[in-house]
Amino acid sequence: MSRKAAVVALTALAPISWGSTYFVTTEFLPPDRPLFTGLMRALPAGLLLLALTRKLPQGAWWWKSAVLGALNIGAFFPLLFLAAYRLPGGVAAVVGSVGPLFVVGLAALFLGEKPTTKTLLTAVAAAFGVSLVVLKAGAAFDLVGIVAGLLSSLSMSAGIVFTKRWGRPEGVGALALTGWQLTAGGLVILPIAFLIEGAPPALTGTNLAGYAYLALGNTAISYFLWFRGIERLSASSATLLGPLSPITAAVIGWAALGQALGPVQVLGMLIAFGATLAGQLSPRAAKAPEVAAPEAELFSGTEKNGQEVSMDLEVSEVRR
Repeated sequence: MSRKAAVVALTALAPISWGSTYFVTTEFLPPDRPLFTGLMRALPAGLLLLALTRKLPQGAWWWKSAVLGALNIGAFFPLLFLAAYRLPGGVAAVVGSVGPLFVVGLAALFLGEKPTTKTLLTAVAAAFGVSLVVLKAGAAFDLVGIVAGLLSSLSMSAGIVFTKRWGRPEGVGALALTGWQLTAGGLVILPIAFLIEGAPPALTGTNLAGYAYLALGNTAISYFLWFRGIERLSASSATLLGPLSPITAAVIGWAALGQALGPVQVLGMLIAFGATLAGQLSPRAAKAPEVAAPEAELFSGTEKNGQEVSMDLEVSEVRR
């Protein structure tokens, strides 16, 4: 397996993991507490990574980490959940699937990644495939929900682009940078969650197990892989891994929850997956840096800087 293929495979584990969120939310967590769930995903994971890496931002990285944390987590989660509450899940997912188009535009503006016809067509195909997977006939539309969905997608897209533009400070690993962003994002969500949803609910052992999975595997590890991958891939290649999230959610829903998966949904999955593969074959995709055994450095705190990440499609996994 080539270095780039290894990087793509590891990065793809993030949206695949996010595809399990709907199942965990419906089967393990208390209902109707999406902001509390966002808080429990981000803040404990961020604090854990801070404790493991024992590194804090220095200089300009205090405000850079705050901005990235707000874009990728703090603003994204509340807007995502607002869209999920105001729109049917399928409509919210389709609105979120425009993220790759936002990334293409922002990458051209801030990274100098000139958009190609192939990239644009691939992004459109991915959005179309997702719509076939999740959009139901007679779906209702709500202006506030649509605006929130678009803003959540824009927030995550900007987070991808600026994560790539700023890279990492020298001597700081991707694990530490992930901890900074998750902590900052969690602190943004904290007052919003308590203001809107009130005090935390009483939690059962099942609830705690669900939150532990979301905080560790679904957030700490997944976002680490995501941010690490952004450094090594072009912005458009990274964002076009996003359709793996609703595809995974659909497969889990079919296998574990008995949800229908008809020919139209299967066709949509094939189109979205094909667009994902095409996005990785783009000639403008950045090459992986010369590093040995990328799998072995997963939890290294001293990775070299790479070139200067849903989840925006994760809206399909959140139910009202």
